[in-house]
Amino acid sequence: MQNYYEQHVFIDLPNAVIQLSFVGTLALSFMRLMGPVAQLMEPWIGHKGVLVIGCLCKAIGMLMAGFATQVYQLYLFQGLLFGCGSSLMYYTSLTLTPQWFTKRKGLALGIVASGSGIGGLVVPFIMTSINSRLGPSWTYRILGFICLAMDLSACILIKQNPTFQSEKKKKKLSDIIQLNVLRDIDYVLWVIGSDIVLLGYFIPFYFLPSYGHYVGLTDAQGAVLVSISSAFNFVGRATTGYCADYLGQLNTNILFTLVGGLSCLLIWTFAYNFGALIGFSIVFGLFCGAYFSLLSPITMLILGKDRFPTGLSLLLIFNIIGVFGPNIASAIETSLLRSVGPAYQPFLSYKLFAGICYLVGVLVFVFLRFRINKNWRTLL
Repeated sequence: MQNYYEQHVFIDLPNAVIQLSFVGTLALSFMRLMGPVAQLMEPWIGHKGVLVIGCLCKAIGMLMAGFATQVYQLYLFQGLLFGCGSSLMYYTSLTLTPQWFTKRKGLALGIVASGSGIGGLVVPFIMTSINSRLGPSWTYRILGFICLAMDLSACILIKQNPTFQSEKKKKKLSDIIQLNVLRDIDYVLWVIGSDIVLLGYFIPFYFLPSYGHYVGLTDAQGAVLVSISSAFNFVGRATTGYCADYLGQLNTNILFTLVGGLSCLLIWTFAYNFGALIGFSIVFGLFCGAYFSLLSPITMLILGKDRFPTGLSLLLIFNIIGVFGPNIASAIETSLLRSVGPAYQPFLSYKLFAGICYLVGVLVFVFLRFRINKNWRTLL
């Protein structure tokens, strides 16, 4: 949709790329910001109530985005409202899933995290087809109804393990956000490394269609690239969880993140045709999403069961920093285009920025790994 709005709707908007990229940034920010709110709501209305409110916020956000004629309206509906609803559903499902597993917990969380890959596989084709026939307004409205149907199904299916029934005690924000976890150096390193990786994670998903248009691909081919990345992201996240049960959680995260970063620097940098971009989409999709499968078990590994809820909430809040990666990369790209001029190769900064973020994040994770246990053969 960003690519479409750039080319057809907000043609005369100054810095349209940067302004439109903030729509997704806001959605991702609120998706991480509302975790503590979900914890505050749960004793009052139960996990089912939190899920239903999240479902309605998502659907209404998409439907109202279909009536937007200004960028700020997309900020409000697709960014704020949809993002808040996503957060309530995401955090609740993330905390309930580990209750059901004692063995193969990594694989279970990997499968749960891989769900977004299925959406990313299907949705681009739906959006491209609807948008070409009915325009962006109806694209958003139809997506709103799809969200409503799918999320209501999730509200019915997601359950709490009866043996983990929590006491219905009203909580204060101070009970949820316990800043003393920030005294744990290992946890701080985990937060820093994850934020650096996330700065690069979203860039290919945001800009592959635009890059495809730059090298001469059609809009449909651009949608195919995102779908391929998402499909292999689904496989990669599930595979990450499986490997974590045998290789260790931190070890697996380091390995997958390293390959994801190298794919940006060594494949995307030299990809100028559809075939090469398909290759990049496959490799990046397989290895880029390890963090999302392992954020929960690694946080528990570092902090333990008692401090885990606080650590997870703070981690998701700090991850807001990472979602500004596309905006930072867009600002760098715009600056280079202006300063270097025709000699500059467009989109090069996106490729390098994404790859370098991944590799710097790997260095932080390796340092963390050896702080916890210097024996590399130990499964961590």
